[in-house]
Amino acid sequence: MGNFERYLSVWVGLAIVAGVALGHAFPVVFETLAQWQMFQINGVIAVLIWVMIYPMMIQVDFHSVRKVGQQPQGLWLTLVVNWLIKPFSMAAIGWLFFRVFFVDLVSPEDASQYIAGMILLGVAPCTAMVFVWSQLTRGNPAYTLVQVSVNDLIMVVAFAPIAALLLGVSEILVPWETLLLATLLYVALPLVAGILTRHLLMKRGEAALNGFVQRLKPASMVGLLATVAILFGIQAPTLLAKPMVIGLIAIPLLLQTYGIFAIAYGSARVMKLPHNVAAPAAMIGTSNFFELAVAVAIALFGLHSGAALATVVGVLVEVPVMLSLVAFANRTRHWFPASADAPDTLNANAQRDAA
Repeated sequence: MGNFERYLSVWVGLAIVAGVALGHAFPVVFETLAQWQMFQINGVIAVLIWVMIYPMMIQVDFHSVRKVGQQPQGLWLTLVVNWLIKPFSMAAIGWLFFRVFFVDLVSPEDASQYIAGMILLGVAPCTAMVFVWSQLTRGNPAYTLVQVSVNDLIMVVAFAPIAALLLGVSEILVPWETLLLATLLYVALPLVAGILTRHLLMKRGEAALNGFVQRLKPASMVGLLATVAILFGIQAPTLLAKPMVIGLIAIPLLLQTYGIFAIAYGSARVMKLPHNVAAPAAMIGTSNFFELAVAVAIALFGLHSGAALATVVGVLVEVPVMLSLVAFANRTRHWFPASADAPDTLNANAQRDAA
C-alpha cells in the first residue's frame, strides 16, 4: 500500500469524528442529505460508493472472468461462509451477549432489537465496499466481481427466508426495490462504465490503462472517507444519545467479524488458494452490505429503533476492523501460493504500482 493507504485507519477515524461532530453541529444539513433517497437508497452515498468502485471495475478483464471457472474453490468458500455459517453465528453471538452476558444491562425489548439489527447485518454479505478491500489486498478484480455477483444473485432469493427464520417471524417485508437498485448502482452500472473505459484505454496500450487507474486511485479513498463521514453525520444524534449501548453492540460485532475472517482466511490457507483469491474471499464473508441492512432495519422497526442503531454501529465497527484485516492479509501474503496460480487481470508492472 502507498503512504496514504498505509495510514487509512487514521483517516477513517478522523472521518468518523468529523462526521459525528458535523452532524451534531449542523443536524439540519444532514437531515436534508438523509432525505435524498430513492427506494431507501441515499443518492449521495450511492454516488460516493460508485466513485469508490469504478476504478476497480476498469481493471476487470472479461478474458480473466471466463477463467474463474478453472478455480471454483474460492467461490464455494465464499458461499459456504456467507450463507451457511455467518447468518447463524451472528444470531447465536447476538443472543449469547444480549440474553446472557448483558442481560442486566439492557431491557428485554431493547435486547431483541439489537439482536435483530445484528441478524440483518449477518444476512447481508458485502456488495460494494469489498471492491475497496480487494484492491487494498491486490485481489484479483475479475474473481472478486464474480464472487460478489454470485452472492448478489443468492441474496435476492435467500435474504428474506433466512432473515425471517432467524428473526423468528413468519413474514419479513424486504424492500426489494432497494436490493435490486443497489445491485444495479453498485455492481452493474460501474461494471459497464469500467468495461467501456477499459476498451477505450486499451486502444492506446496497457501503459495508458495502468496510468489512468493509478490517477483514479485517490478518488476511491476519498469516496470511502466521505461515505463514512456522511453516514456518521446522519446518525450523530442517535450515536451521541446512547454511547454505552454503542459499546455493548460493538463487542459481539467485533468478535463476530474477527471470527468469520479467521474461519474464511484459515480455510483458504488450508485449501491452498492463491492470495489474490483468498483475501477477497475472506473479505466478502467478513464485511456486510450495510446499506441494505440499515434500510431493512428502518423499514421493519423504524428509524430510531434499536435494530437501526445496531446496523449503524455495524458500520462503525466494520471500517476500522476491515482495515486491520487488510493489513493482516498483506502481511501474511507469504502463507499462500503465488497469485500467478490464479487468473490475474493485472500485469506485473501494475501490481508493483499498486504495492
